[in-house]
Amino acid sequence: MRREGNKVVPGQRNAPRAPGTGRAANTRPRPPYPAPSAEARLRYWFDTTLARGIPALCGWLALGCLALVVPVSALLVWTDQRAPATLGSRIAAVWRSTGQTMRLGGEVGPPLRVVLSVLLALIALLYVSTLVSLITTGLTDRLMALDRGRAVILERGHTVVLGWSEQIPTVVSELAAAHTDRYRRVIAVLADRDKAAMEEDLHTTARATGRTRVLCRTGRPADPVALARVSPATADCVLVLPRDDPRDDAETVKTLLSLSASLGEDRRVRVVAAVRDDRHLAAARLAGGPRTTVLDVDDISARLVVDCARQPGLSLVHQELLDFAGHEFHTLRDPRLPGLTFEEAAGACPESIAVGIAHDDGTVALNPPLPARFRDGDGLLVIARDAYSTRLADLSVPHDPRALTPAPHPAPAPAERILLLGWNRRAPRIADQLSRRTPPGSTLDVVAGPRGATAAAVRSVAAALAPRMPVHHHPGDPALRSTTDALDLTGYDVVIVLGPDPRPGRGDPDDRTLVTLLHLRAREEESGHHVPVVTEMADDRNRLIAPRASGADFVVSGRLVGLLMTQISQNPHLTAVFEELLSPAGNTLHLRPAAHYVTTGRTTSFAAVAASAARRGECAIGYRSATAPGHGTRLNPPKTRVRYWHARDQVVLIAPGD
Repeated sequence: MRREGNKVVPGQRNAPRAPGTGRAANTRPRPPYPAPSAEARLRYWFDTTLARGIPALCGWLALGCLALVVPVSALLVWTDQRAPATLGSRIAAVWRSTGQTMRLGGEVGPPLRVVLSVLLALIALLYVSTLVSLITTGLTDRLMALDRGRAVILERGHTVVLGWSEQIPTVVSELAAAHTDRYRRVIAVLADRDKAAMEEDLHTTARATGRTRVLCRTGRPADPVALARVSPATADCVLVLPRDDPRDDAETVKTLLSLSASLGEDRRVRVVAAVRDDRHLAAARLAGGPRTTVLDVDDISARLVVDCARQPGLSLVHQELLDFAGHEFHTLRDPRLPGLTFEEAAGACPESIAVGIAHDDGTVALNPPLPARFRDGDGLLVIARDAYSTRLADLSVPHDPRALTPAPHPAPAPAERILLLGWNRRAPRIADQLSRRTPPGSTLDVVAGPRGATAAAVRSVAAALAPRMPVHHHPGDPALRSTTDALDLTGYDVVIVLGPDPRPGRGDPDDRTLVTLLHLRAREEESGHHVPVVTEMADDRNRLIAPRASGADFVVSGRLVGLLMTQISQNPHLTAVFEELLSPAGNTLHLRPAAHYVTTGRTTSFAAVAASAARRGECAIGYRSATAPGHGTRLNPPKTRVRYWHARDQVVLIAPGD
């Protein structure tokens, strides 16, 4: 039936619809699904069975073993010439072979005996498999704990490094180099990083460690529980690396507090730490206690840059003194020292150079007067290849007194013009150090971005240094060629290049520094005028690819600070030594013409240079050759060696400041 309005028309209920009309016309016929194959059904049934858990797995394993063992056992029995003749005996032999193979006992006889033997075999199998599983699980958990870096290090006399920063490859490499002449040592590194990632980074960035083992542990150094994993109380020394961001110096302070609580009051462990922001320096020293040396990273970096700007080539001397691969500071303890004068002790060192007296109270008299005498407990501070090459000889090294030259008359130093390209958080300290060390009338020109924060910082520095040094700001981007082309480099005595502060998401700060150096190199080739350039870099690897000219200096602050921390950790007296060497006053490092000390254009020994410097109250520790390939810097040369002194050679000295 069908409806027309309110009427029902009979006989039309099952009437066929016209093609293209009705609901069927708006739906496409569904394609028939293919029937699953027998293989697919079998695989689905097998997967469903395995999904039922361990009982199903054990059942399938038993069936699989029986399907393999029973036929092979039957084949062995039927092919054996000594096999029994009857079928029942052969079946019993097959059962025994199957039982022995599957550790089911293989007993024959009454059914109850067979069932009991199988039950005992299953119990034994369950016990053994459970025991093996427990042992395997325990070993796996232990290996996973070791991989996570949670295991405790039980060592004595080891070195502990806390934290992870740009100094870590330098510190680990130098500690390993310092231990090459001793028995096998251990370096324990604790940082809030994955153990495998730390080991991989050290493998790719640090030098070979030789016999020294490096053990990495994961954990936050400020956490006392994590700190206990590296056993700091039984260590020889502990190094707390500075954080990459100055805002994280509070974490360093907290680490020192945790370390002090772990070591206790009556401790003998040397601790060396570093912070980047001097606002946390006092808190870090209070948290570390009296046996802790806390370094100010930014202050040290600024002093190194200024040292090299005042005397180009001085970075190579710093590198040699701080690197364990060359000649460095050592303290000689000898029972013959008390009662000797410094002049007598210095003359009795044929293979090293005496530079000071290390007192028993931890203070150091650097470049003391020649008549100064050693007291009980005093040591002789020397520059030598290692601690074992220093010895006192009975006779001093002779020299030719005719080669010595009189001291030149001091002349007033002319005013200097210094160009600073770039700006970062260390720039105010650099400007302050320059104002203290440059002659009166010197000026500082700053080329930095026109951003409000940078411009305000330059204005603040200019206002603070106005009484001592004029500071002029020239807005511009040093990484642009148009900026460097607009500069008249011929009027400057030295150029200092600074990179931006590292920030997350801004890439390597050395990238802009390298671009600036390319522009300066191009300007030098076009003009033919050479200006000494001192560059501060963050990564020592970038120094190898940087464009350079003769006399260019690179101060890799992160590496040098890492070297300094390592040196102080091995010799606590060096804290006072480097504090004085990097300060504006007192005894500092100098490069002065060789003609001021010996007659140039002839051959003479380094002993003559040392004697000429000593009578002026200076310590000659090496020289820089003007004709040697490379930088030509040589520290602690043999005093008896005779060499030709060129007019442009320089002598490396520890002497009072100008």
